[in-house]
Amino acid sequence: MRVMLDTNVFISMIFFLSGQTRKLAKQLTDEHQIVVCDYVIEELRLVVDRKFPKKRMYLDQFFRELPFELVYTPKEIDTNGFPAMRDVKDSPILATAILENVDVFITGDKDFLVLENVETPEIVTMTEFLKNDE
Repeated sequence: MRVMLDTNVFISMIFFLSGQTRKLAKQLTDEHQIVVCDYVIEELRLVVDRKFPKKRMYLDQFFRELPFELVYTPKEIDTNGFPAMRDVKDSPILATAILENVDVFITGDKDFLVLENVETPEIVTMTEFLKNDE
């Protein structure tokens, strides 16, 4: 299964290690194809530089060690062809997940989780993914 992760999931996996984030990392790397879009990587760098500036090396190391498929977010997206997002900055992420035909999108962002008219990808929390993937 191709699984795309949102910025907040990466933040949890890199900076807030827990039993749940370790289990997610193991399951993803052992059983699935991790898909990362360049838009999320850029957003992640901005967040880390703003909130964790002295820990940037952990971000770089994480991506050196993580096996993933890199996909590119189109520079121009007609958002009329995709479900409307409350936070327009999230629209490119959703559009990329749909265009790249990922199976699952894992996020903790309620703006994604409340979407009702998205068939693919399935949008779930980390907890839901781990429960459904057992």
